[in-house]
Amino acid sequence: MPTSQPNPPRPTDAELEILTVLWRRGASTVRDVHEAITQRKPTQYTTVLKMLQIMAEKRLVRRDEKQRAHIYEAAQPREWTQRQLAGDLLQRAFNGSAKGLLLGALSSRKASKEELAELRRFLDEYEKGGK
Repeated sequence: MPTSQPNPPRPTDAELEILTVLWRRGASTVRDVHEAITQRKPTQYTTVLKMLQIMAEKRLVRRDEKQRAHIYEAAQPREWTQRQLAGDLLQRAFNGSAKGLLLGALSSRKASKEELAELRRFLDEYEKGGK
């Protein structure tokens, strides 16, 4: 999304949880987001409302105020946010080492054969300059 403004800040864990709901469901009301989150953990409606308002100020979400119930949607696609988070983690925790990040991720849990095959394909493409 081209913009002259700086990138939005890195989302907190709570904000990332809300963004995940919005990426999965698409544009949603506060009630929709609240219902999705309370399926996993008890959360007050007013807490979700306040978080979405703050996230709109931070430009993490966009708010459509045309209808009585405001509609919120993620301001950036999931993949964009994941790249930003991965880049931040790469610098902060792995001193810029992609190898360190990948080894850390792979050692944290067992990857499936399908995931490993996909990583091999990605690395081959990356090496060829395709991505």
